[in-house]
Amino acid sequence: MSERSRGATYGLAAALLFGASAPLCKLLLPSIRPLMLAGLLYLGAGVGLSAYRWIARRGFVQQQAQLARSDSPLLGGVIVLGGIIGPVLMLFGLQQVSGVAGALLLNLEAVFTMLIALLLFREHLGRAEAVAAAAVVLGAGVLGYRPGEMQADWKGVLAIAGACLSWGFDNNLTQRLSRRDPTAVVRVKTLGAGTCTFLMALAMKQQLPRPGLLMAALLVGALVYGISIVFDVYALRYLGAAREAAFFAVAPFAGAALAVPLLRELPSTIDYLAAVFMAAGVALLVRARHSHAHRHEALVHEHEHLHDEHHQHNHEGPVTEPHSHVHRHGAVEHEHPHVSDLHHRHPHK
Repeated sequence: MSERSRGATYGLAAALLFGASAPLCKLLLPSIRPLMLAGLLYLGAGVGLSAYRWIARRGFVQQQAQLARSDSPLLGGVIVLGGIIGPVLMLFGLQQVSGVAGALLLNLEAVFTMLIALLLFREHLGRAEAVAAAAVVLGAGVLGYRPGEMQADWKGVLAIAGACLSWGFDNNLTQRLSRRDPTAVVRVKTLGAGTCTFLMALAMKQQLPRPGLLMAALLVGALVYGISIVFDVYALRYLGAAREAAFFAVAPFAGAALAVPLLRELPSTIDYLAAVFMAAGVALLVRARHSHAHRHEALVHEHEHLHDEHHQHNHEGPVTEPHSHVHRHGAVEHEHPHVSDLHHRHPHK
């Protein structure tokens, strides 16, 4: 499987898992306050990934590049922007707008992620890919649209837009960390964000749920949030933030589909229309190809890799792939299909 195909698979899997968390959380929300639930979900993800990394150290997974002290500013950014500022602004905003308006406004995350990736981080989308991404985002918007249920206060709109902007920067900063071990990145992010959010909930005198609900929230965090975010980091590694945002935007569809058996909510004509937009956009994204002659400047870095056309170097002794170590890329100019991944951040005319 090519890296592009792997990225698409990880991106869709992340979206489906994260979307599935919406109806599960809706079942928990009547008994757990939103800020407390957010903290427990993040903590559950962090604890689950800590257990996984304990098993990984026993040699059951391939080695990946580990976090370094130089990654601290990026990690701090994703924790503060993605795990603290984003959720707080979202919770404040959702109190000022209707559920429908909130669902529509939350689609701004994909839009902001793409704009930041394209304007600030040198990513690129071809014309067909831009149309495909727009179709997915439009489908997500259609999915949340319910005529006659739109109510919004300008403070709430600005708060949710601010949350989406925070998550847009969070996604792009996480993409810069994606060459590191995704489970390590997400473990630090979820434990840091979960601890801060949980303490804020306690400071606001929100009560811990009873033991059964507490375990349920932690379990959803471990099995849905944690795995979903790890898959999303892999998608960011292989696709770049702009394309990842388009794939991840199908998450509301997964939530709507799971709501049918869990919440007994029957799909409407609008839901089917949204599914058509999303399916068409995803299909176009998967089929799109971007290829031109481009130049790689000399570079030294570390990440998990195979000995493909971008990684031609010698090793002493037997080699198991994939593997991770510090390696050098010499300057080279060639042409092949590619996306804005770790090795393809070049200008386009």
